[in-house]
Amino acid sequence: MATNLEAFADYLKKEKKYSPHTVCAYVKDVSEFQSYNLADFEQENVDCVDYVQIRSWVVLLVENGLSTISVNRKVASLKAYYKFLLKIKQIEVSPLLKHKSLKVSKRVQIPFSEKELLGVLEDVELEEGFEGVRDRLLVELLYSTGMRRSELIHLKIDAVDFSNSTIKVLGKRNKERIIPVLVVVLKQMQLYLKERGDLELIKDRDYFFLTKKGLKLSESFVYRLINSYFSKVSEKVKKSPHMLRHTFATHLLNNGADLNSVKELLGHSSLASTQVYTHNSLLELKKVHAVAHPRGGDDSKV
Repeated sequence: MATNLEAFADYLKKEKKYSPHTVCAYVKDVSEFQSYNLADFEQENVDCVDYVQIRSWVVLLVENGLSTISVNRKVASLKAYYKFLLKIKQIEVSPLLKHKSLKVSKRVQIPFSEKELLGVLEDVELEEGFEGVRDRLLVELLYSTGMRRSELIHLKIDAVDFSNSTIKVLGKRNKERIIPVLVVVLKQMQLYLKERGDLELIKDRDYFFLTKKGLKLSESFVYRLINSYFSKVSEKVKKSPHMLRHTFATHLLNNGADLNSVKELLGHSSLASTQVYTHNSLLELKKVHAVAHPRGGDDSKV
C-alpha cells in the first residue's frame, strides 16, 4: 500500500500536472521535515503534527543560513502536502492554517543592457561549426522570445512553424503558448538545423537543441553556457538564463509594449507576475522624462 507521501507525489504528477523536477522538490522538502521531526521529536509520522514542530524546523532552517525565499518554498511544500491530506480526508485541520510566510525583501534585478547583448552576439568569439551556431541561436532565442530555460530545453523540432514564423512551447503545468519569432532568428534556426543535420549520431532526435553528441541539453548545461558568455561582457552578479527572460520583458516595456502583451508572451497566468518587470521600465521612463521634458534640467527647488 502506498504511503501518503507517495500518494502526494502521484497527485502532483497526474492531477496537478507538475513537472518531475517540481514533484521531486516538493517530496524532498516534506522528507526533510520528516527526518527533522524524527530526530528532534522522535515522531516518524508527520501527518499529525502541531505548528510548534513546524515552527521549530523553520527557526532551524533560518539559523542554518537558508535564505528567506528557500525557507518559504520549503514551507509551501509542507502546506501543499497538508492540503492534500485534507483533500483525501486524512486530517481535519492543517497545522499550517495560521502560518504567515517570512517577509522577503524586494530585490531589483538589473537586466542586461542592449550593449551587453550585442557584446555576446557580436564580439564574443564563438566555437566554429555546430556548437558556435547553436550557442548563438540559444542566446538569441532566449532573448527574443522570453521563453523559460525548461521551455527551451524541451522545445521539439515539430514545434517550429517556419511558414508562420512562430514556435509552440510547453510552459508550466503543460500550458501551451505560441510565440512569434523574428525573421533574423528564423534564419539562424535554419542555419542551426543544417549544422545539426551533419551530426554523426543523434539520439534525442525529437528535440530541437542538442549537444554535439546528439543528446538533449540539460538545465545545468544551459546555465553554464549563458553564465560563461555573459561573464565576458558583464559584471552583473546574476548571469543566468532567467536574466535573459527578465531582459526580454524589460526591453519590451521600455520600448512601449503594453503589459498585457508581455504577459501573454511570457506565459504568465496573471498580470501580477508580469508587473515585477515594470520597475526597471519605470526607471527608464524617469530618465526619458527628465531628459525630454523642457523643465527636466531645471535644478531649482520649490
